[in-house]
Amino acid sequence: MGGFVSIVREKTEAKGGYASVVAYLREQLLSGELKTGDCLLPERELSARLGVSRQVLREALRALAMIGAVEIRHGVGTIVSRPDVSTLGEFFTFALAQQSEVIDDIMEARVAIEHHAIRLACRRAGQADFDRLAERLYDIVETIRDPEAGGRADFRFHEALVQAGGSPTLISLYSSIASLMMRSHLDRREQIIQVEGIEEFLIDHHRKIFEAIAARDAGVADELLTRHFEIGADFRRKAGFRNVAANLQSPASGTRNTQGEQNADRDR
Repeated sequence: MGGFVSIVREKTEAKGGYASVVAYLREQLLSGELKTGDCLLPERELSARLGVSRQVLREALRALAMIGAVEIRHGVGTIVSRPDVSTLGEFFTFALAQQSEVIDDIMEARVAIEHHAIRLACRRAGQADFDRLAERLYDIVETIRDPEAGGRADFRFHEALVQAGGSPTLISLYSSIASLMMRSHLDRREQIIQVEGIEEFLIDHHRKIFEAIAARDAGVADELLTRHFEIGADFRRKAGFRNVAANLQSPASGTRNTQGEQNADRDR
């Protein structure tokens, strides 16, 4: 029994130690006491200041190194570094992929981010942003008949829209869910590519959004983005009805119905 209690106590202390190390680093960064490139205190001093064992400190720093928050250089010390957003994206992908209806939830987050970003873009976008958006619009036109390449081009346009907003926080949040959004784009493009009028809509609406940002008209840009998402949802519904109708009319469907009728006749 004593051994079990000891193990539990060690795990509890380790968990508390990790939290202390993470909280310390976060507060030092927020206060400006530490900056990217700075070296942390030597292990002995830091463990004493935080009230954790050196073993717990080492494990916590290794965990922080895995997400790119610090870099452990042998013979030098532990250096504060800037985490790669793609690492955060991988974490979100694994965490969110285990939830039901995750794509719908991601879409809601995407809509919220893009609506705020497009208003910021109308105020902050520079020539480099306009050039990037124009290039992405050209890619949409060039790949309009290719579901996969077209889906990627569509996503890159919206990604450029968020970048044009100039908010590092929004850009980081958007990037962190990018892989899930890309999958959503590709799936939806595959769904709607056969719907009548979709090609004209995709080109025309993205062009209008670009023009509104270039004109720095936040009201029009925001309204166009709202309509963009609404009309896109309508096209997906039409694609769904089309697929259902095709399945009902397919020979396989007819065979299943006939077989079902035969079974019903036997039951009668």
